Amino acid sequence: MRFKGTESYLTSESLRSAVDCAVALQRPLLVKGEPGTGKTLLAEAIAKALGLELLTWNVKSTTRAQDGLYVYDAVQRLHDSRFNDKDVRDIRQYIRMGPLGEAFASPVRKVLLIDEVDKADLEFPNDLLHEIDRMRFRVIETDEEVVAKQRPVVVITSNNEKDLPDAFLRRCVFHFIEFPDRELMERIVHVHHPELAERMIDQALSVFYELRAFSRLRKRPSTSELIDWLAALKSAGISNVKLDDQLPFIGALLKREQDLMAFADQFGGKLPKRA
Repeated sequence: MRFKGTESYLTSESLRSAVDCAVALQRPLLVKGEPGTGKTLLAEAIAKALGLELLTWNVKSTTRAQDGLYVYDAVQRLHDSRFNDKDVRDIRQYIRMGPLGEAFASPVRKVLLIDEVDKADLEFPNDLLHEIDRMRFRVIETDEEVVAKQRPVVVITSNNEKDLPDAFLRRCVFHFIEFPDRELMERIVHVHHPELAERMIDQALSVFYELRAFSRLRKRPSTSELIDWLAALKSAGISNVKLDDQLPFIGALLKREQDLMAFADQFGGKLPKRA
């Protein structure tokens, strides 16, 4: 089955090919790209297209590969033993599967999203792929081995906050999501705001891409911010926009104070004073 995106998630041919390659090779798909280009939503679209359940693992700076397999709640067991709430001899009741462990233990195939892998320490990516390659792990506390019945479809996202190890990269199918061109963006807008007039969409896209081309911006507006901005314009009944100091709801597009100041300086507008 070839991945074609979904009604709400439009893709390029190169992205569709990358997904098909990862599924065929049973390799993790590593996706990079600007924030707001749909990296996280891609996993949801793959799960929907394949008719599979999605498991999500949001990586933090303190995340370890072990956390994705299982967590042993020793504190709860100690609490129960002190207050005689239950029989604590059965350690299994204090073992909680993480997203990766749940994907391995499931009798049916799952889609596993490992979101923002570059937030964790440098050892995390290699430890992670070691477990995915083996498709099994041992629960130390019970000396039981969990062996995957179905290899999950793994989607890993990165925001390029730090370089990933070469060994990690070699074992992934890689795709960089390019920022949508105007034609694709117009199709995306139609999906989210099908009732908007063509004239309004044309004006909004012109403003959006001109703003993204403004070299002084530290954070250029993304696809998700364009969708939110259009929703605000629609709610307010605004049917005409142009790139000047009166641009409505600029805060939906620019999210840094420095960018707002640069915009005001460029177009002669005045920002609201601080309270």
